[in-house]
Amino acid sequence: MRPSALHVAIAWTLAAALGHAGLGQRIADAINGLDPRALPVAPSLAFAAAVIAAAVLTTAWAARLDDGRAPAERSARRRVLVYLGALLAGLGAASAGVAARIAGWMRVRALVTAGPGVPTTYPSRPPAWQGARVRAYRRLGRTGFAVSDVSFGTGSLPGDARGEAIAREAIERGVNYFDTAPDYAGSGTEQALGRAMRGHRDRLFVATKFCTARGHLPAGSPVDAYVRAIEGSLARLGTDRVDLAHVHACDSVDRLLDPNLHEAFDRLRDAGKVRFLGVSSHTPNLPAVADAAIASGRFDVVMLAYHHGAWPSLGAVVERAAAADLGVVAMKTLKGAKQHNVDALRGEEEAYSQAAFKWVLANPNVGCLVISFQKHRHVDEYLHASGGALAPADLALLARYDRATAGTHCRPHCGACLARCPEQLPIDDVLRYRMYFEDYGDEARGLAAYAALPARADACAACSAPCAGACPDGVAIRERMLGAHALLAPRAPRA
Repeated sequence: MRPSALHVAIAWTLAAALGHAGLGQRIADAINGLDPRALPVAPSLAFAAAVIAAAVLTTAWAARLDDGRAPAERSARRRVLVYLGALLAGLGAASAGVAARIAGWMRVRALVTAGPGVPTTYPSRPPAWQGARVRAYRRLGRTGFAVSDVSFGTGSLPGDARGEAIAREAIERGVNYFDTAPDYAGSGTEQALGRAMRGHRDRLFVATKFCTARGHLPAGSPVDAYVRAIEGSLARLGTDRVDLAHVHACDSVDRLLDPNLHEAFDRLRDAGKVRFLGVSSHTPNLPAVADAAIASGRFDVVMLAYHHGAWPSLGAVVERAAAADLGVVAMKTLKGAKQHNVDALRGEEEAYSQAAFKWVLANPNVGCLVISFQKHRHVDEYLHASGGALAPADLALLARYDRATAGTHCRPHCGACLARCPEQLPIDDVLRYRMYFEDYGDEARGLAAYAALPARADACAACSAPCAGACPDGVAIRERMLGAHALLAPRAPRA
């Protein structure tokens, strides 16, 4: 069969589509920071094959062009010109397919880096904060360890020499509880922390997670996979043991009680590589997960999303955990971390962060709180709250924050809206990833997490919004979801 112009057009259209889905996707994933070793090569190879096939088809089509009216020399010249034009148009279409896939990423990256960025600390640095140290230590449940009330999270810690220096300064100021994970900065934070704690290991309490650099381990993972995950952390941290290993971001009792996980922990504990078992959760199933952990008798620590104005029943969960002598670690203590975008909170003598920390620590059932340190200035700002008493001025500042952020904060572990979504979108996750991007200043983390979702929030555009009114905190779900998609989706227009 002789190829026709239609065949050529179809071939290049297919190449463009494969360029978008294949090579374009691979480049987008690389920009997004995903591990190249985990990216499939087949789509890129399919794109290359499609381009070659389309070029061959174009050549065969052009070689047979002859209108029968022009001299042979003119006909040959015409064939060459038509061939080159068709080939260049086809290559342009294929390249456009690739470019369309990554254009949004490049636009978003440019938006992230072109301006001054989202502030990540209090705008001023009062002299009273400078040199702040840990002033209070608390017993972490049955572990018996006295941990600094304000403790060090590494979720946003730079995974390089800067992160190492920040962690080392915190150690020198009295912080002795450090929380890390393999999936923070592609395991970079574990390495930075490992370098920082050399010479100090024996006086530190170090927690990591049962996961890999690419994500959590699902229920049913082989025992050896759980063991390898912790042994990988030990190697990166440069230590022979961690004090605590968490089931990371757990939303399922099945994953919490996975027999393979518990067999792996027992092996690791018997080998002296892990001392205690914990679970972290900030999901709609937090109460069920926490209560299952308490009832099992297997867990020593629970790390829960806990902040001022938290879900009313969460206080009872914390109380039950403490009554069972489980150590309680509070996270997500800044209630969305929107303070840097709230003009009404500027000029306070005390930072919002300090008031929020003192609220959490006013609960005697909390062993410590974990907060991500990103800059050297955070050591002063955060540790200034250590040992502080919650005062009326702090409560007034927290109330002002609540008023200023009303209708924008998606409360962790609520989930009241999820059953109302006909598309079964993970509304809480989408809004959390928006928070990472917009409020935490951790754009890459928000982009990567959203990119990994199987469904996107643009589905909300054509939806009748049965979720409206479902949020007990008055969040305008549809509007916030569409705004999240505009920020986080590579091809979404900027809202």
